[in-house]
Amino acid sequence: MYKIPESVLVVVHTAALDVLLIRRADSADVFWQSVTGSKDARDEPYEATALREVQEETGIDASGPGCTLRDWNLENVYSIYPQWLHRYAPGVRLNTERVFSLEVPADTSVRLNPREHTAFAWWPWREAAERCYSPSNAEAILLLPRFVNP
Repeated sequence: MYKIPESVLVVVHTAALDVLLIRRADSADVFWQSVTGSKDARDEPYEATALREVQEETGIDASGPGCTLRDWNLENVYSIYPQWLHRYAPGVRLNTERVFSLEVPADTSVRLNPREHTAFAWWPWREAAERCYSPSNAEAILLLPRFVNP
């Protein structure tokens, strides 16, 4: 079954704008990123995808006490990295990524899915943006103060 070229990017952060980054297990490079993931079905709402991916990748219940999920109503369209094109139907080259943020309490614990990620760290937002491999992820983190403190 091919991946759906519609995904979410969820910037997980605290009120102090410390950002959670996770390191991909399938990359030889140090590949830090926020939570990302594709829809399971074309009609799956982006919010449901965001809630599911956060739970799957970090163990965080995004609808739990002290958590606030924000849909930024912002979408990035980008070329899929060549090494991952085989996951998509033939001819699919672009992905649409919907951006969210998730504010969590400062003492939130993280439980990684070891098949997907090997490490996590919390960094101040500017430093987190510098560590991201993906330009759209870095840009979202740099926009974080505008979306959580309008």
